[in-house]
Amino acid sequence: MTAVLFDMDGTIIDSEPYWMSAERELVESFGGTWSEEQGYALVGSGLWNSASLLQSAGVALELDDIVHRLSDRVLAQIEETVPWRPGVRELFSEILEHGIPCALVTMSLRKNALALADAVAREMGQPVFQAVVAGDDVIAPKPNPEAYLTGAAALGVAIGHTVAFEDSAYGAASAFSAGAITIGIPLHVGIPHTSVHEMWSSLQGKTLADVEAVWRTHQKSEQS
Repeated sequence: MTAVLFDMDGTIIDSEPYWMSAERELVESFGGTWSEEQGYALVGSGLWNSASLLQSAGVALELDDIVHRLSDRVLAQIEETVPWRPGVRELFSEILEHGIPCALVTMSLRKNALALADAVAREMGQPVFQAVVAGDDVIAPKPNPEAYLTGAAALGVAIGHTVAFEDSAYGAASAFSAGAITIGIPLHVGIPHTSVHEMWSSLQGKTLADVEAVWRTHQKSEQS
């Protein structure tokens, strides 16, 4: 394993409730209704896809306007409170100690991704991510493999030598199809076992040795 690739929303931070409340507020401001089920259905998908569904729910704005309004609202909530997922900061600490390159691979806008990368750097006392790939950096959103292939390329490593962490079905499919050894840590939605190499309940108590063990196991199985 030469690098680690992290999704953002739901993987590093439990921000999905922020997104769902932002969606509901926006739809309701145009007189519509937005259910939890509709919100969960969008977890991990591209923002412009989500925006088109919000349009269908009655939001009379251009897609770009919807994307930026949602992103700004979520960013404001993250600036108030960063909802870290269990174990992620401890794993970051080990990754930094061993000098392993990392990329952030998210479908959030770049401004949100950079804000989170800055928050992680402040928390850890130094930058963690050497590359950031965001939703407005790619042509095809997750579950397309483009984002993860771009992340590995930005770090200068082969995608097959990386481990990716994902919390959603869309994201796991993206990482898995790109060729990363994929560990699912589902939170608000399920992930098919066919889209991951291993499934963990969370990063709580997991070490870098555990991550490397997953990579070695599945790297060998793919070569055999």
